[in-house]
Parts: sequence; C-alpha cells; structure tokens
Amino acid sequence: MQTIKEITVALKAATKQEPWMKAIQYDERAGVQKAWQQFLKRMDKQQLLQQTHDAKIAFDAQFGQLVAGVDEAGRGPLAGPVVTAAVILPENCQALLGLNDSKQLTKEARARMSILVKEHALSYSIHFQSAQMIDTLNIYEATKQSMASSVLALKMKPNFVIADAMTLPITVPQQSIIKGDAKSLAIAAASILAKTARDDYMEELAKEFPQYGFGQHAGYGTKQHLEALAKYGPTIHHRVSFEPIKSMMKG
Repeated sequence: MQTIKEITVALKAATKQEPWMKAIQYDERAGVQKAWQQFLKRMDKQQLLQQTHDAKIAFDAQFGQLVAGVDEAGRGPLAGPVVTAAVILPENCQALLGLNDSKQLTKEARARMSILVKEHALSYSIHFQSAQMIDTLNIYEATKQSMASSVLALKMKPNFVIADAMTLPITVPQQSIIKGDAKSLAIAAASILAKTARDDYMEELAKEFPQYGFGQHAGYGTKQHLEALAKYGPTIHHRVSFEPIKSMMKG
C-alpha cells in the first residue's frame, strides 16, 4: 500500500483524473482524503480557468481574424503619462491561460503575463502620451489619440479593432467594448502591456524624483502624493489640468 505522502505527491503532480485514482476515493485514511479533496478543488479551478479562457477567445473570434485589442493604463493619476497598447493574438493562445484584466492580477502575475504576451503576440505596440499632451488635449482625447497611435504602430495591420470603452479615430473597422478587458483576451493582453509599461516608467521616475513616492502610488492621488505635492510643488511630469494641481498653479 502506498503511503499518504506518496499519494499526496502523486496527486499534486497530476494534471487530470486518471484510472489509478479510483482506489483513492475509497481509501479511508484522513490524509489521503484531504489530498484527494485538494486535487478535486484544483481540477475544478483549472476547468473554470479553461472555460473563461475559451470564452474570451470565442469573444474575439466573432470579429474575424487578426483582431487587435486595445486598452489603456493611467487615465486617473495626477502625474505621469497615459499609456496605451494594441495587441493582435494568434488563434491558438493556450500559453496565455490565466490572462485577465490587469487589475485582477498581482504585480508578479502581470510581469509574467507581459513576457508571455510579447512572446506569443503576432504583433503588439505600446504608446506613451505625455502629461503635457494630456493637459493640451484633455485626458479623454489624449487617451483616444494614444490608442489610435498604438494601433497604427502595429507591424501587422489588423482587420478589426476592439477597444475598451472607446471609439478611435482610425479607418480600420472597430467596435467599442464596455468592460472589454474582462470579455476579450486581446484587450486583456493590451491592458497587461499598458499597465506593466506604465508601472515600469513610474518606477524609473521615482529614481529621479524620490520625494514623491511614484514607485508606491504610480502617480495616483494618494495621501502620500498629495502631501509631497503640497510640500514640493508639481514636477514637469504632473498634469496641471488636474485638480488639485490646477488650483495650486493658480495660487
């Protein structure tokens, strides 16, 4: 008879139910049953992950082939650029199993997924829209133009574009998708690239301006950031059209 430890190790290594597991279901040892329940729970989680992944691929497939997903990161912060990305994924994207809206993943998971997206995408591009352009155009228009730029920068021309809650000034057929990063694998991939690129940029900015804490809040209006603004004033990377910076500049 196998020991509890041997069975536990075997179950942890298994990726699907196999014939040898039938006997485990009738093994009355508590340790074996605990390992079995953990295995079943892991299989249920894996099945749900696969179903979600397949649904996102099917969502993108309805728009045909060579579909570019587009998303942004950084519309709300008081400092730094808004960053957009466009991604065209291949039909077979099993390597991106677990890819989700960037807000739903940890920083480590986003970094890992960013690498995978860049490895497997047929084409991708990332565009940075500066604080100065945001102040000149307004955040909505600056984001829209940045998204269009990210699409135009793709080395492979898409047949269709799906953007997260935005209609773009482009000639390619498109559709605006509300909460697109939760429905589309291509948009989710774009959200990952935009978010990781912006976070990396803000961490570099933190080295130049350590007193603002950009590495912690990425330019958002946290208490730490507002206190630094009150003490040191805005930098060239702050959005002077955003409050409270707008009022500070008038004062």
